[in-house]
Amino acid sequence: MSLDHSWFTEAIPATGTAFSLKGSKLHSEQTPYQQIEIWQTESFGKLMTIDGCTMVSTRDNFLYHEMMSHPALNSHPDPQTVVIVGGGDCGTLREVLKHSEVKSATQVEIDERVTRLSEIHFPELCDKNNDPRATLFFGDGIAWMKEVAAASIDVIIIDSTDPVGPAEGLFGKKFYLDCIKALKPNGMLVQQSESPLLHLDLIKAMHQAMREAGFAETTLLHFPQVIYPSGWWSGSLAFKQAGSKVSRLEHADALDTQFYNRDTHAGAFALPTYVKKAIA
Repeated sequence: MSLDHSWFTEAIPATGTAFSLKGSKLHSEQTPYQQIEIWQTESFGKLMTIDGCTMVSTRDNFLYHEMMSHPALNSHPDPQTVVIVGGGDCGTLREVLKHSEVKSATQVEIDERVTRLSEIHFPELCDKNNDPRATLFFGDGIAWMKEVAAASIDVIIIDSTDPVGPAEGLFGKKFYLDCIKALKPNGMLVQQSESPLLHLDLIKAMHQAMREAGFAETTLLHFPQVIYPSGWWSGSLAFKQAGSKVSRLEHADALDTQFYNRDTHAGAFALPTYVKKAIA
């Protein structure tokens, strides 16, 4: 929605909050799955929105993409095989492929138009799309995970939109059961899990569902994300085996990142008291 022709506004009645950027609309299309718009903003560069919700901007996308990839990969002892469910803007794929230990990274995105528009408007996020280790698959991530070979994946990154529409099925026990089957014995999953300030009930429900599905251990990481509700975001991690989380930080400061380093890695896992109690 927009206040007038020069502002994009995402208003969220459920939380009584809104976020606005001044700019002009460059593109709008209805795909078989969702409404995608591209804006040119005055202060955040280009902005992609899906169904009226902010997705990615030129100015601050590095926060999300770096923190949804590097903390997880550096918490796994040997992440050779990575699958990204969603992530159609390809920014998370780009960050994953900065890790030389990764041998293959498959991105499973339901809406090919997200990727094709990103290639036009966010080419800097797509510069690893032709990496020989990368595979772009366009289809339903839920169906893909159900059919993938058992014990074939080291790390699953669920880089999805909010838990509505095409992404709704990615936030439940049924999907997590398929993820556990697909993961190797020391495998792990990380999923974007909204704002610890505004969506704590969702985070609690996700961790409960992950444990009910059989994950032995879960935790949370958090980071700033200006264009998302409250400006404070999170990722939920689930480990197939208890005690398998490691901290491989010897190369953390050499990953060509803007936000992530060994200090922000440690800080991301230092949880506020009320969040820690909620997911215990």
